[in-house]
Amino acid sequence: MNDSAPDFAKGGGLLPAIVQHARTGEVLMLGYMDDAALTKTRDSGLVTFFSRSKQRLWTKGETSGDTLTLVDVRLDCDADTFLVRALPAGPTCHNGTTSCFGHDVSPSLGFLAELDALVASRHAERPAGSYTTSLFEGGIRRIAQKVGEEGVETALAAVVQDDEALIGEAADLVFHLMVALRARGIGFDAVAGKLAERHR
Repeated sequence: MNDSAPDFAKGGGLLPAIVQHARTGEVLMLGYMDDAALTKTRDSGLVTFFSRSKQRLWTKGETSGDTLTLVDVRLDCDADTFLVRALPAGPTCHNGTTSCFGHDVSPSLGFLAELDALVASRHAERPAGSYTTSLFEGGIRRIAQKVGEEGVETALAAVVQDDEALIGEAADLVFHLMVALRARGIGFDAVAGKLAERHR
């Protein structure tokens, strides 16, 4: 959070808290926090609000188990709105959707973070029957070979095939590149970070 103190007086003791998926950027929900809710969120690591209907502190998932694990809290420039970045365990909405704003509100590029998390779990758990597991079991040389094959196929598709074929080959290339990075202990976010660094 920035150096300013939250201006709880501006909101009559409550300030809006926008919850964002820390990996994908998807807006998950809107709640309200008072000073006690903010303190409990920080101390417990689970996102907690002041429920206006219950008139008490309410930790998301206290009944359902669908919690929000805190990554960080940021305060906006006017010190009267929180941006809470969190990782959801299960659906955020009581209707069963990831976001309280319905389906398909995640930025399309945000799916890369979801896929990277899945690849990381495959690397750690190695479930039987998984194609990703078979890649990891084959070792880095086999994975690198697949990256090379997919790179050539993508280049050829760019020259001699239609857009749909190019998109498909590019998707294969990105996936196998993600696996290669993970085999070396590197998350795809490191690539995004490097691109951002070069853009500055």
